[in-house]
Amino acid sequence: MSTETTASVSTHILDTSVGRPAEGVAISLSARSGAGDEWKALGGSATDADGRCKDLPALPEGTSHVRLDFETEAYFLTKNNQQAEAQQDAPANRDSGATGAFFPEVAITFAVTPGEHYHVPLLLNPFGYSVYRGS
Repeated sequence: MSTETTASVSTHILDTSVGRPAEGVAISLSARSGAGDEWKALGGSATDADGRCKDLPALPEGTSHVRLDFETEAYFLTKNNQQAEAQQDAPANRDSGATGAFFPEVAITFAVTPGEHYHVPLLLNPFGYSVYRGS
């Protein structure tokens, strides 16, 4: 939850290749207090059955930049997702390297202002992704 001196962050992931939430994706949260400062790892979580990550750590006072790291490779290698891709007639490894994940991780960095809440959804598929500031 944001306060007057801190911002807050939430996220969720939708797998647009199968039209449903992406469950079990590990997410880590880092923050820094200025563009030239070092990143400080704050912790992480994983998406639930609704693709939401509801328990990300709070941001420290003075945070100006946030980074969300999504570990997408493991998600795309899961049995459930491989079955969904087969049902969609999507080639599992086409142009995606030996692991079947063209984007094995997605790192999103954004600026924050104290007192604001930032919901940053990730729209994900095996060969692309998009993010935006949600509400």
